[in-house]
Amino acid sequence: MASAIKKSAKFFKDVSTEMKRVSWPKRKELVRYTIVVVATVIFISIFFAIADLGISALIRSILN
Repeated sequence: MASAIKKSAKFFKDVSTEMKRVSWPKRKELVRYTIVVVATVIFISIFFAIADLGISALIRSILN
């Protein structure tokens, strides 16, 4: 049991050390990345919605 506690403590100490080494993005970069992600998600959503409508119309026309 003591071994598991020591391993857990070492793990969290290592995590803390690594988090200090991380190069975090600046606010301006973070805003830019967020805008890119949101714009990409919107574009892909619209693309698939149009593709879905097109395929649905094609299948409806074939079945009728």
